[in-house]
Amino acid sequence: MTAQNSAAPATRPTAIAVLCALLAVEIAALVAAAIAAIVQWVRGSDLPGPLAFMAVIAVLSALVLGAATRSLWRGGARWARSPVMFWQILLIVLSLGWMGVDGSLWTAAVLALALVAAITLVRKPVVAWTVPGD
Repeated sequence: MTAQNSAAPATRPTAIAVLCALLAVEIAALVAAAIAAIVQWVRGSDLPGPLAFMAVIAVLSALVLGAATRSLWRGGARWARSPVMFWQILLIVLSLGWMGVDGSLWTAAVLALALVAAITLVRKPVVAWTVPGD
């Protein structure tokens, strides 16, 4: 479905490109986490169950975010905003918790990425792009 209708802009907003780029970084991080968990599991670990669970959850999360990102890019898919916002809220809460334990640059980067993505997601051009035409 394209966004070539009266309810959505005719051209893809810049905010959509920014949002999709941020989501691509998050998807890449999930894939890297899954690979790291699998490598650690294969090398031998005292906790193979949690590593397998982490790998499966990371891959499934990456797939859902990938589908949402694709739908956001194409436009006219209101459903895609929900899983993306859920993921950003989860990252914000987790990174705030991590700051209490380890206030590293990595933690601040995760928080900044999630905040920018969440704010971009609710901007008017993004919402207009994702509203299907009547």
